[in-house]
Amino acid sequence: MIIKRLEVGGFMSNCYIVGCPKTNEGIVIDPGAEPEVIMAALEEENLTVKYIINTHGHIDHIGAVKEIREKTGAPVVMHKEDAPLFENPHENLSMFVGSQLTLDPPEKIVEEGDTITFGSGHALKVIHTPGHTRGGMSLHMNGKVFTGDTLFAASIGRSDLPGGNHRQLINAIKEKLFPLGDDTVVYPGHGPESSIGREKKVNPFLR
Repeated sequence: MIIKRLEVGGFMSNCYIVGCPKTNEGIVIDPGAEPEVIMAALEEENLTVKYIINTHGHIDHIGAVKEIREKTGAPVVMHKEDAPLFENPHENLSMFVGSQLTLDPPEKIVEEGDTITFGSGHALKVIHTPGHTRGGMSLHMNGKVFTGDTLFAASIGRSDLPGGNHRQLINAIKEKLFPLGDDTVVYPGHGPESSIGREKKVNPFLR
């Protein structure tokens, strides 16, 4: 399994490239900026993109979707509750950073319990983790979880933005992510990786 983390854009968002070395098929999670960097990483790993997946619909995670979609031809995947953010510069926060980003709708809409498959038998399970946005989702696969802006190392996502809800965020982490197991590696939307067990012990927002 290939997992490459790229810090992109002024907000230092994590874009993940996940690939299957047997088939050279992969996915891109949260292409927030710097499409040329993302494309170079894909070429370096010799990966063909099956899906572009967004954990949520904020500008710092969708800012390079248009370019990556055009260059790869891959369909975009988004939770049904966040799909409208592609066409709403207020809720995708682009208007707050001096732009008015609108994108064509995602080609594939998912919800809680769906699976996204790629490569030789690899499957990401969709876990709806609202609170940062209405349709925030985490992606679980083989002892790994990509949490977007739901859970960070020693922190959590903001809940004071449009569509945010602090109680929902805490409940999603404790009720849906904690049961994945202490050894589960957390790949967050910003910052370094962690683990579920570590966050149970050290995260001040979750004690």
